[in-house]
Amino acid sequence: MEATFVLYPNMTALDFVGPYEVIASVPVVTARFVAATLDPVRSDNGLVVTPTDTFDSLKSTDVVVVPGSGHWREVLRDSGALVEWLREVHPTTKWTTSVCTGSTLLAEAGLVSKATTHWAAREDLEVRGVEVSTDRVVFDGKVVSGAGVSAGIDMALRLVEAEFGEVVAQAVQVGIEYDPQPPRSYDSIPPEIAAGLKGAFDSRQA
Repeated sequence: MEATFVLYPNMTALDFVGPYEVIASVPVVTARFVAATLDPVRSDNGLVVTPTDTFDSLKSTDVVVVPGSGHWREVLRDSGALVEWLREVHPTTKWTTSVCTGSTLLAEAGLVSKATTHWAAREDLEVRGVEVSTDRVVFDGKVVSGAGVSAGIDMALRLVEAEFGEVVAQAVQVGIEYDPQPPRSYDSIPPEIAAGLKGAFDSRQA
């Protein structure tokens, strides 16, 4: 099975690194990294990753993972080539997935009807005609979305379970020692803290 991780400037590194560590742990999986060109791509916090393929050279794959960005509105404004590639490759995939605000790119491409995303981007997903869920992982046919950043690990584990079974998923989870403690979400914290966080994320999009 081939899993392709999408790279673009200002992506959030953990959005694809987390799912990569989960999915690529399965021996039958081959990982690829696709971008507009073969030039190294810089994440929003400075991690630089080198693609293996371009949108022009890779036209089919089994799994697509689309990361989000801390600057998702800027990314959406400059997403033409990526969105077009997603529309082109989606019919060939067994699973098309997103993490964090990556679901807004799937929505921009018209590929998803129900999804989750980072709490700060729920309105941006909703205005694109998507039913927004606050769940950590959402399956919408063959499209799977994970909420913000670390939820990409949960999404990938659910995907591994769906594709390879519960035993394999459990082995991968224990292998990476993923046991988040304590559970905490945007909707469960005090309103004043939530409002401050929302303001900070909104200010990034100016």
